[in-house]
Amino acid sequence: MQIDFLGIQAFLAVVESGSFAMAAARLHLSQTAVSHRMRKLEESLGVELVVRTSRGIALTEAGNALLPRARTAVQQLEDSFGEVRRHGRDVTRWIAFGCLPTISARIHVPLLRRAAESFPNLQVRLFDSAPVEIAELVQAGTAAFGITLADALPEKLAVQPIAREPFVLACPADHPLAGRPGVAWKDLLGEPLIRISLPSGNSITIDDALGPLRERLRWRYEVQRTAMAVDMVRGGAGLTVVPQLSVRAADGVAVVSIAGPAISRLLAVATRPGTELREQERFLADAAAMLVREHLAEGAG
Repeated sequence: MQIDFLGIQAFLAVVESGSFAMAAARLHLSQTAVSHRMRKLEESLGVELVVRTSRGIALTEAGNALLPRARTAVQQLEDSFGEVRRHGRDVTRWIAFGCLPTISARIHVPLLRRAAESFPNLQVRLFDSAPVEIAELVQAGTAAFGITLADALPEKLAVQPIAREPFVLACPADHPLAGRPGVAWKDLLGEPLIRISLPSGNSITIDDALGPLRERLRWRYEVQRTAMAVDMVRGGAGLTVVPQLSVRAADGVAVVSIAGPAISRLLAVATRPGTELREQERFLADAAAMLVREHLAEGAG
C-alpha cells in the first residue's frame, strides 16, 4: 500500500489548526490544495476523516482513530530525518582513506601522529583493505584516496605513483642466509618456502618474474596473510618472500634483499579524477606517501 504522506500532513494541519484556511497558511498552500489532499487521503482510506461544522471542523470516528497513529508516524519520520542530518554532518568531519594492510601496519601510527599535530580535532577513518576493495571505496567516494598498487587500479581512477617497493626475503635470525647483504633466487633452491596467496596477487607477481625458476623452488606451505607467514618464519617453519614494508628485522626474523631477478611492485595514491582533495585529505595523502618513501629508503640503507 502506498502511503499518502502529503495527505497525512494536510490531515494533521487541519486538525491541529482547527480549519482548512489555517492549515493552508501553515503549510504555505492554497485552501483548495489542502482540500484536494484531504479528499485524496479520504478516498484512499475509503472513510471520511473530518467534517465541517459551524464552529470549524470535527473529527469522525475514523479520524479519531487515525490521529494518534498519524502523529506517531510523523514524529518517527521527523526523528529519522534528524538522525540522517546529524549523520551527514558527522560524516563531513571524518577523513576516510584506504591503505594496503602490508603498508598501513608500518605507517599508520606515525601518519596519525603527524595528522594530530597539524589538525588536533581531525577524525580519521582507515580502511586497511585489499586493492580491489580500495579501488571500490575510492570510486564510490567512501574513501577520499587510497594507498595501493598502481597495477591493480582501474583506468577510471587517477594514479599518482609513490615508489617501487622491492620484495625481500624473511628468514629466521639464526639462518645461514640471515647474515648476507643479499641473496639470489638460486640461493633459495632446496629451502622450505612459505607462499602467500594474498588478494593483491603478490604470488602471481613473483611467479611471473621468476619464469621457469619458480618450478624448481620448494613451496612447502601456503597461507593467506603476510602476518601468518612471518610468524611461521619466526617459528623456524621456513622462509618467505614479502614486500619490504610488510616485515621488520626484529623478534627473531632477519630481512635480506633479493636480486637475480629483483622483484618489486609500484605503490601509488589513487583518487577520483576531477575531485580535488580537501586540505586535510591532501595532507594525509602526501604524508602517507612521504612515510612510504622514508621507510623504503631506510630498508635500502
